[in-house]
Amino acid sequence: MNRSKQLARTTHDKWIGGVCGGLARYLGVDPTVVRLGFVVLTLLGLGSMILVYLVAWLLMPADA
Repeated sequence: MNRSKQLARTTHDKWIGGVCGGLARYLGVDPTVVRLGFVVLTLLGLGSMILVYLVAWLLMPADA
């Protein structure tokens, strides 16, 4: 079965909303790397990353 890659929130590898887990699966990297990157960007003064996360949580569909 050949499925194309689809960006979706994960329902099984999530801490809050599954956005970082879904993004990591889409990019083919470890979810911890994506989560750490998100935290670092947020702490470096890009506090708008929290807003980006919330918007992604609302717009990204959950995986099936």
